[in-house]
Amino acid sequence: MSLPPVLQHLALPVIGSPLFIISNPKLVIEQCKAGIVGSMPALNARPASQLDEWLHEITETLAAWTRNHPDRPAAPFAINQIVHKSNDRLDHDMEMVVKHKVPIIITSLGARVDVNEAVHSYGGIVLHDIINNSFARKAVEKGADGLIAVAAGAGGHAGIKSPFALIQEIRQWFDGPLVLSGAIANGGAVLAAQAMGADLAYVGSAFIATHEARASEAYKQAIVDCSSDDIVYSSLFTGVHGNYLKPSIRAAGLDPDNLPDSDPSKMSFGGGEGSKPKAWKEIWGSGQGIGAVTSVVSTAELVARLTREYQAARERVLRTPVPA
Repeated sequence: MSLPPVLQHLALPVIGSPLFIISNPKLVIEQCKAGIVGSMPALNARPASQLDEWLHEITETLAAWTRNHPDRPAAPFAINQIVHKSNDRLDHDMEMVVKHKVPIIITSLGARVDVNEAVHSYGGIVLHDIINNSFARKAVEKGADGLIAVAAGAGGHAGIKSPFALIQEIRQWFDGPLVLSGAIANGGAVLAAQAMGADLAYVGSAFIATHEARASEAYKQAIVDCSSDDIVYSSLFTGVHGNYLKPSIRAAGLDPDNLPDSDPSKMSFGGGEGSKPKAWKEIWGSGQGIGAVTSVVSTAELVARLTREYQAARERVLRTPVPA
């Protein structure tokens, strides 16, 4: 099955993943102008009324860019919706994405038929986050158009499956759009994702260290300074296991190597409970691929680097003789 038209003409087969708190219109617009899908969580717009303003800004700015640069049209953008029952804004936020006809919706933490149907009503597509093959099947059964396989090493709420295992199991039965997430921060990894069977790569943590990202300078510098050794996988902060930077955990007065588990029934996305440090404001999410990030740069510079590395990796592969 070929990719849907909205995903067929990207400058690089990459979706910039939605970063809670960090992604904003400025980052999304620059990602799209650079030729990759830009995205942000609907919940980043606070108060809720701001989402309407942000969607208008993104839509109008990208349309103007495409009119003025017909040889380099803007890529489509995506909005992430948390469909878990804890999100009491979902109905409002879905009204806004339908109003603005957002081309791509990324759904997380549950799959809902009504959400998928709302997006399909205006011609949009839905990509659903999954961490295993069982969840993947359920998402497609409920009407998702494509899947985002969140493998081990991804930033934020990540799974524990090897990308090799996860992709090969999904591809045994699903031939639709498939995106791979998990420690992808250079162009060679983007090509590797395609070699495994994914159509696109999901890149998130590297975009934290960009000028446009709405992250503190200390957070951006931590992405530059840290490596995979500085990542801890814990459920303490939201009730769902995720990957976080150890320095931010230590700064909160906790031992990153001895964290208790949290009660998943008390899942939270707006912050912690009581005196618990707040994810993602105080406790910084990050994937394991940040060793590839060596400086804070513009979004355009980051996409240009990924593109150069991707092209160099393709050339290396083409030069490599195939065993007889």
